[in-house]
Amino acid sequence: MSDLGMGGLLIGVLVVLVLLGVHIGVALLAVGFAGVWLVRDNLDMAIKLFYMAAYNGVADYVFATIPLFVLMGLLVSISNVGKDTFTVAEVLLRKLQGGLGVATVAANTVFAAVTGVSIASAAVFTRVAVPEMVKHGYRTTFATGTVAGSSVLGMMIPPSLLMIIYGVLAEQSIGKLFVAGVIPGFLLAMVFAVMIMLMARFTPGQVFDPQHPSQLLRGHQIQVTLTGLQMVNKLVPIAALVVLVLGGLYSGFFTPTEAGGVGAFGALVIALMRRSLRKGKLWQVLHETGSVSCTILILLVAASFYSRMLSVAGVPVAISELVRDAGLGPYGFLTLYIGIVLLLGMILDSSSILLIMTPVAAPIASSFGFDLIHFGVITVLAVEMGLLTPPFGISVFTVKSTLNDPNISVESIFAGCLPFLGAMLAVLVLICAFPWLSLALV
Repeated sequence: MSDLGMGGLLIGVLVVLVLLGVHIGVALLAVGFAGVWLVRDNLDMAIKLFYMAAYNGVADYVFATIPLFVLMGLLVSISNVGKDTFTVAEVLLRKLQGGLGVATVAANTVFAAVTGVSIASAAVFTRVAVPEMVKHGYRTTFATGTVAGSSVLGMMIPPSLLMIIYGVLAEQSIGKLFVAGVIPGFLLAMVFAVMIMLMARFTPGQVFDPQHPSQLLRGHQIQVTLTGLQMVNKLVPIAALVVLVLGGLYSGFFTPTEAGGVGAFGALVIALMRRSLRKGKLWQVLHETGSVSCTILILLVAASFYSRMLSVAGVPVAISELVRDAGLGPYGFLTLYIGIVLLLGMILDSSSILLIMTPVAAPIASSFGFDLIHFGVITVLAVEMGLLTPPFGISVFTVKSTLNDPNISVESIFAGCLPFLGAMLAVLVLICAFPWLSLALV
């Protein structure tokens, strides 16, 4: 069997194992080990490559970024910073048509700048924004779709766990990836906000509940009021974290790992000042940080081994030659790649897609002349669309489980996400067509 045939078979076996419910880390290790053994007919080589992947994974300084940003995100979540951000946005944007929807996007944008986890955003704003929007006359479908749709900003606006994973797998600078995500992330937020205002203006039936008292359908009727000082007090904690982490990171004063450490310490100070760590909450946060971080680190070690197997088998080179011989060209390859990622997004979680596709696609993209930083932004955005597509749609299921309301179906939340998927696709096309949108600040 040729290298390409063997590689295709191994990738197919990996996808089948994941679909059968085998843990992605176990599947990556098993396929990687079997692949090296079969391709080179050398058991010792398979063992040595596994040792090298495990050692390099644990020893690399950049891996410390993961637990630090996870810890920071969990501390921010438990301190009600997201709720305060939404409250301020609600007051400032209440006179806009669809103001509460725009406020949800705005609050998610700010929250994303210090958490980097879409699921955390979905969980926080489901509790905060959905009841408030329904109370003021918005359709439940629109409210839940807005929360799930805008939660993807958590992975686009840095810091982003998906960008860290991509950077490790593609051997690219995590700091540059963070900077590259700024313009696309805020562009996506702006497109979401404009889309909501246009829907409220031209298709109000999709946004507002016609059975709700008509006087509550006007955003300026919302009764929440805050003084200027109260708004400042609510915004100071998250603003300080954004300036501390992103300011230090973009100025070059901190490395990504140092920024994670400083951010985690700042989030701890905020949580202590707000007395949010009582009754065993600190142990709960530390336990969840360890659990999430260990899972991701094990996956990255497994993916590193899988990547080495693909290189040994010559899969990236063989696929690159196949694509070139097919005459697809750079953008033909990019279209095919995005299509595959979107299809995988319907059945796999974001991390699994990155772990499977990045080792294969990054070398091919590089051979076609794509900047791998730009390619990383495209990849993360395409992967994030999978959070909103059925049947997997983990952001949708997070909203559903957080609400715990039998009257709200998963199908209705998916329906509410459709406009946001369209907006994401439009932004994805723009970023593909205009690379400077992601590379201008790098």
